[in-house]
Amino acid sequence: MPDASSPASTPAFSVPDDMELVLRVMPMPADANANGDIFGGWIMAQVDLAGSVQSARLARGRVATVAVNQFIFKQPVSVGDLLSFYSRVERVGRTSVTVHVEVFAERNPANPCVVKVTEANLTYVAIDERGRSREIPR
Repeated sequence: MPDASSPASTPAFSVPDDMELVLRVMPMPADANANGDIFGGWIMAQVDLAGSVQSARLARGRVATVAVNQFIFKQPVSVGDLLSFYSRVERVGRTSVTVHVEVFAERNPANPCVVKVTEANLTYVAIDERGRSREIPR
């Protein structure tokens, strides 16, 4: 298998024009598993945070994750990768919002390259102060 950090062996991805940068973070050693790769669960938590940004803005308040409709890990993530999370609203319902999130890793500062490492679709529901679903303002 090719080295994921090698620009010659990894296709570069351009940053999406139709998406909004909602989160940027660098994983640390405590986020890595015994093999030195970042835990998938850690990445999933960051994707959930990123997806909630536009959802909460649209809902004008609290949202809760109700579904992870799709989650694809395309490449491993390493300590020191600078992760950028981009999101796009896919659907707005009466009480829910579905968001598509793409995650790009900027790697190898000496010879930088950017690769897509994860993408996901998540659905959030707008909730009131008691945790019950509520309509999204139009």
